[in-house]
Amino acid sequence: MKKTIANWGQYPCLEADELHFREEEEIAEIIGKSASLIARGRGRCYGDASLGETVVSTTRFNKFISFDRDRGILDCQAGVSLEEVLKLVVPAGWFLPVTPGTKFITVGGAVASDVHGKNHHKEGSFCKWVLDFSLMNSKGEQVLCSREHNAELFETSCGGMGLTGIITRVRFQLKAIETAYIKQTQLKAANLKEVFQLFEQYRDVTYTVAWIDCLQSGDSLGRSILMLGEHAQAEELPRKLQQAPLQLSDKLKLSVPFNFPSFTLNSYSIKAFNFAYYHKLRKQQQSSIASYDSFFYPLDFVHHWNRMYGPKGFVQYQFVLPLHNSYEGLTTILQRISKKGMGSFLAVLKLFGPQEQGLISFPMEGYTLALDFPVCDGLFPFLDELDELVHELGGRIYLSKDARMKSSMFFRGYPGAVDFIRSLESFDPDHKFVSLQRKRLAIPA
Repeated sequence: MKKTIANWGQYPCLEADELHFREEEEIAEIIGKSASLIARGRGRCYGDASLGETVVSTTRFNKFISFDRDRGILDCQAGVSLEEVLKLVVPAGWFLPVTPGTKFITVGGAVASDVHGKNHHKEGSFCKWVLDFSLMNSKGEQVLCSREHNAELFETSCGGMGLTGIITRVRFQLKAIETAYIKQTQLKAANLKEVFQLFEQYRDVTYTVAWIDCLQSGDSLGRSILMLGEHAQAEELPRKLQQAPLQLSDKLKLSVPFNFPSFTLNSYSIKAFNFAYYHKLRKQQQSSIASYDSFFYPLDFVHHWNRMYGPKGFVQYQFVLPLHNSYEGLTTILQRISKKGMGSFLAVLKLFGPQEQGLISFPMEGYTLALDFPVCDGLFPFLDELDELVHELGGRIYLSKDARMKSSMFFRGYPGAVDFIRSLESFDPDHKFVSLQRKRLAIPA
């Protein structure tokens, strides 16, 4: 039976067959019976990367296989969520090596998107920490992939958007921690130039991320709050937290019960929000101890926050620019956004270091900006203009967030696309694994 499915941006929506499995034998049977399919976890990618005519949900394939508490190595089925991982490993003194801004994604999705976090400039993306994974290929065969075994398939699947097969289990390295808390510092930056200077000044800090007021102009263009973080040591915690440093108390979570009317988000409401957010930090610099939840996943406290963007949904537009072009390029792009009046509540700037794996993994050394835009008249032509500018500057668009980029922009932005397609054709010659995104980007061309 078909059902209406959309990912987190609620754009696009489609009618699709959604299939589930609990055992590996069921996956092989589904692959054998389906003309085409695509794996989907919890649907927290923003665009159409895990949407297709037949969607195979991994959410019921979510068991832990083993946890080496001495070495910090976790082996789990691909449908396990990062939230479930954290509940298991944090009390034992371990943490995710890399995490995106939500813990509600699956481990398999983290590999397929090769997700990045606030520490890419220091510790790379998720697949750097993957030791091996198993994948069900187009013939229904289980294949073990690592840097030593089936290395080409490993490299093609890391950040490969699920197009090489269905990832079934993942074994990866965790990082040791003493507490469940982050030593956090927030710094105000008057404009883009100042926040770039702060990023460079604090390049040795493990976690760095900036919120940007993208509707400012003139001397205030790119005014920001930069957030720095390190895992707190036990002696750095307040005394009351030192009694159970690896435990967090439950916090009240909110929920958006319905889609807001489309007119709710406009340049006036976004300007008001940005003004309040920037000025809530009264000091130029402020330090505190924060739980890992509030530091890494502030939006996860509001369930269904995507409904704030209304019934038409939204697109998250995330791009990266090479280091030498980042400041000038971001200045031009922020000027265009400010002039257009298409602001974003969430404008997040991060610094990337060199990228070590993945033929079409998103990161490159430079700065990345993520913006949320409600779907409205005139948005897509405007984003097409930004695409051209991004690619003129040598950058590219994040596939896990993308819902509308043209095929030509994909091939211009990803130098590894030709090698990726060559490998993909050898691993899936019958084009068994097909998403809406694959069709839209004409892979293969």
